[in-house]
Amino acid sequence: MSNDLDTVFAALADPTRRAILAMLLEDDMAVTDVAEPFEMSLAAISKHLVILTRAGLISQEKRGRVKWCKLEPDALRSASVWMQGFGQFEPVNLDAFERFLEVELPASEE
Repeated sequence: MSNDLDTVFAALADPTRRAILAMLLEDDMAVTDVAEPFEMSLAAISKHLVILTRAGLISQEKRGRVKWCKLEPDALRSASVWMQGFGQFEPVNLDAFERFLEVELPASEE
């Protein structure tokens, strides 16, 4: 379970990936539609999507010639349960958790 949590939290550590997850809350999206609001290449977005997929936070499937992304709603369950164990994180606020980690941990580059 620890490796799974590490993978999920590593995926959530990036603001672009959190923004992608927020976009997918609305509906499934084609990869090109996911990439549209970001000022980065399609290849860079694809790398973010691979990380989210490996963490189990999204799934991807090919429909015809288009690759679609879908949020996996139960993927955050183990992370949420782990955080709720601390009591102070009742409603999981990932932005606040990120700010906490930025203060407590030195910045490191991938």
